[in-house]
Amino acid sequence: MEENNLTIEGRNAVLEAFRSGKPIDKIFVLDGCQDGPVRTIVREAKKHDVIINFVAKERLDQISETGKHQGVIAQGAAYEYSTVEHMLEIAKEKGEDPFIIFLDGVEDPHNLGAIIRTANQAGAHGVVIPKRRAVGLTATVAKASAGAINYTPVAKVTNLSQTIESLKDQGMWFVCADMDGESMYNLNLTGSIGVVMGNEGNGVSDLVKKHCDLVASIPMKGDIDSLNVSVATGILTYEVVRQRLNVVK
Repeated sequence: MEENNLTIEGRNAVLEAFRSGKPIDKIFVLDGCQDGPVRTIVREAKKHDVIINFVAKERLDQISETGKHQGVIAQGAAYEYSTVEHMLEIAKEKGEDPFIIFLDGVEDPHNLGAIIRTANQAGAHGVVIPKRRAVGLTATVAKASAGAINYTPVAKVTNLSQTIESLKDQGMWFVCADMDGESMYNLNLTGSIGVVMGNEGNGVSDLVKKHCDLVASIPMKGDIDSLNVSVATGILTYEVVRQRLNVVK
């Protein structure tokens, strides 16, 4: 279970959460349960594109905080998600080229919180995360963001590659971070741009990388071959900021 997520237990409570529009990340359902209320909950989850995990009773008992889960537990975001469209609207209202950070599978809540904080300070218009295999907006993320989560929109999308392609059709272009790329100091990172950062262990996936226009590396002189993803995001993001400031001058 994600640390400090909003947990909703019981059939009526979970169903009401869906009907009231609460942001639900995933649900856990007793495997094999076919009664009416549970089927209704599963239908609602599919309608809202929520991840559904069918698990054994032992798993539900382990997750449960109340001991009264009735075969259903939902995990919701501690904060509301935004949309990519809203981020583009913010950029338009400010008269700025869109500047959005995309995270391909960041799993550590402290890293996500730190990246949201950096995005806020760098003037990025938002952060985009994938629905699966990535940390959501937990209370730990909020704390690590030092309040930036209240000002910087975060969107969760089903397919990162499709989102990137859709935005490329709207005039954005994308740079991803990879050790095998060209030095970020040699790249033009101005204009409407998306910065794509990868998972803590595996970096940007090949599937997402092939949709990016540029691959940037951060010059490193030390004895180890990588940086923490939140630190790397800060470095590449502020190179974008530096180039934008030079264009304005």
